[in-house]
Amino acid sequence: MAGFVLLLLHLMLVGWLTLRPLDVMWVNAANLTPFAGIKADLTLGPVQAARRIGEGLLLLAPLGVLLPMVDGRLFVSGWASMARTVTAGAMISLGIELLQTGVPGRVVDVDSLLLNTTGVALAHLLVVPAGRARLRRARRSRTGPRRVPRIPPLSRVSRVPRGSHPGSRENETDTVTRDEALQGTTPTIPRVGIAP
Repeated sequence: MAGFVLLLLHLMLVGWLTLRPLDVMWVNAANLTPFAGIKADLTLGPVQAARRIGEGLLLLAPLGVLLPMVDGRLFVSGWASMARTVTAGAMISLGIELLQTGVPGRVVDVDSLLLNTTGVALAHLLVVPAGRARLRRARRSRTGPRRVPRIPPLSRVSRVPRGSHPGSRENETDTVTRDEALQGTTPTIPRVGIAP
C-alpha cells in the first residue's frame, strides 16, 4: 500500500513539473531526431550538460524502484521484472511527451523519452535486485529456509498392492505409477443393469 501511495505522489509531482504551461516568448521546434538534443546539451559546457542530462535521467528514475515495490513479489525473474518496469517507464514517458503537445510552451523531445527510460532502467538495476535479495534473506531468517516439495517423476513405475489404498479391492496387486500410489486409485462405479 505504501508503494502505491508513493507511486501516485511521484506521478503527481512529475505531472506538475512536466505539464504546466510555460510563459515563454518563443519555443524550440520539436526534436524528433534521437540524441540531437543531448549533443546540443554537450556543446553548452560540462556543468550545463550534466544538469540537463541529469534532469532527464532523474525525472522518472524513482519509477524503477516504485513499480516493483507496488508489485511486491520477492521471487520473480530479474529480467522479467526489468522488462516490465522499463516498458512501463517508457510508456509513461511517451504519454507525458504526447500530452506536452497540447501544453503551451512545451514541445516533444525524443531525447527526453530516451533519458527518462534510461533513468528508470538504471534505478531498477541499482536498487531492486539488492533490495529483493535483502528482503528474501530477512524472510528466510524469520520463517526458516524455503523448501520446495520434491515430486517423484511420473515415468517411474512400481508394484504397489492395491489393497493398501482406501476404497480398493483387497488382495489385488497391479502395476501403478507413483503418482497414483500417492493419490490413491480412482474409484469405480459397479455396473447396474438397465430395466426393460
